[in-house]
Amino acid sequence: MPEPTAVLLAHADGSPAATTFILASLGANDPFDRLIAYAGEDGMAAGVVKMSGQTRVDRYPFSEMIVVHAGAVTLRSQEQTLQLKPGESAVIARGMAVEVDAKPESLWAFCADTQPVEASNPGLTALPSHTLLSPSAAPDAEILISPAPQCRSYNLFVEQATDLRIGVWDSTPYTRRARPHKLHELMHLIEGSVTLQTADGSDLMVNTGDTVFVPLHARCAWKSSVYVRKFYAVR
Repeated sequence: MPEPTAVLLAHADGSPAATTFILASLGANDPFDRLIAYAGEDGMAAGVVKMSGQTRVDRYPFSEMIVVHAGAVTLRSQEQTLQLKPGESAVIARGMAVEVDAKPESLWAFCADTQPVEASNPGLTALPSHTLLSPSAAPDAEILISPAPQCRSYNLFVEQATDLRIGVWDSTPYTRRARPHKLHELMHLIEGSVTLQTADGSDLMVNTGDTVFVPLHARCAWKSSVYVRKFYAVR
């Protein structure tokens, strides 16, 4: 089995990423044909969806974060409507009835938890980029090369049954050495840029508006010389 590694899912403008994708679905009830970059045996998956038109799902099968990169996507439930432009993000919780309306040539990156658990909090959750954040832990001192940064975060969506957490994080610049990633993590950079050193030792540049996925246990180093703010999905 190949060593897990960080993969770029989509550039800010929706242009193709130099990543190997597999055209597939995430199960019999998946409403989309997906380009999958990662699908783990533990139920985490990430990739992109290209779609035009409408689809309706009476009971959404996964809990899933999406980040729009091209076109426009409208999510409608009985209670609310979310209209997402490029750079905007939302969560579709498992178990809900939802209609997805995508403008022609729409593209979004996704991170989905496909574990077979009961729905606990079905609904749509918008992810405002300027969410008020609270102080959070810096990286462990033993892996830091630079002085410790100041980090903040806030979980906007939490699924207790799977420990899936989705929200916003920011940090002052810092550099740390490579270590196995402690969680599965999708990152979409709202502001700033970062260089990730991937499992094979090569550098992966992630710029404002790009979306990247780092699997659990993937060796990954971090170097940022500017303030970084991101949407995240972790488990």
